[in-house]
Amino acid sequence: MARALDVVGERWALLVVRELLLVPQRFSELRHALPNASSNLLADRLRELERHEVIHRRKLASTTGPQVYELTEWGRKLEPVVLALSDWGIDAPQPPEPTSLSATSVLIFLRGHARPDPAAPPIVCRLELDGSVWTVSVDSGDVQVQSGEPATADISLRTDPKTLGGLLADPDSLDAALTKGTVAFVGDRAALNRLLYGG
Repeated sequence: MARALDVVGERWALLVVRELLLVPQRFSELRHALPNASSNLLADRLRELERHEVIHRRKLASTTGPQVYELTEWGRKLEPVVLALSDWGIDAPQPPEPTSLSATSVLIFLRGHARPDPAAPPIVCRLELDGSVWTVSVDSGDVQVQSGEPATADISLRTDPKTLGGLLADPDSLDAALTKGTVAFVGDRAALNRLLYGG
């Protein structure tokens, strides 16, 4: 444990790992996802994680394209640790407002805590969070999340991570969010309910 904490025990290190679980990200995207981490602190964590071979950088598209950070094969082995720590932290006291919630954080929560009926028909959802598009697929009770547009979608949902987190916590908040305009939805309401609340 001490050796592991030497690698990922510094403040923000595991949150960086969490943010990279679903998709590689640029420095600016990590800054947006972790607004309470200063640029210098985030740069330090990225350098340390790269030095320890938990993450690495690669260029997008061409050698002149932007760089993204992504988990190495060894870094990806931290996923069950991050998920277990997240589950444990659910019962911790809530931090004072204002708080932030990243898209990755709420998508990991959705993937791990949604309990769709395995016998229910499959669902493909186009989910837009803060301008980024995700494909959420439910089949045989299993929830998968991928970055990017689905080929086809049964339902489409547009909101922000914090509102989606509220919807997952309180099924009764959906009507109010639709009325208020913090959620835009197209498709079968029963399919949306199955995605968010199971059954």
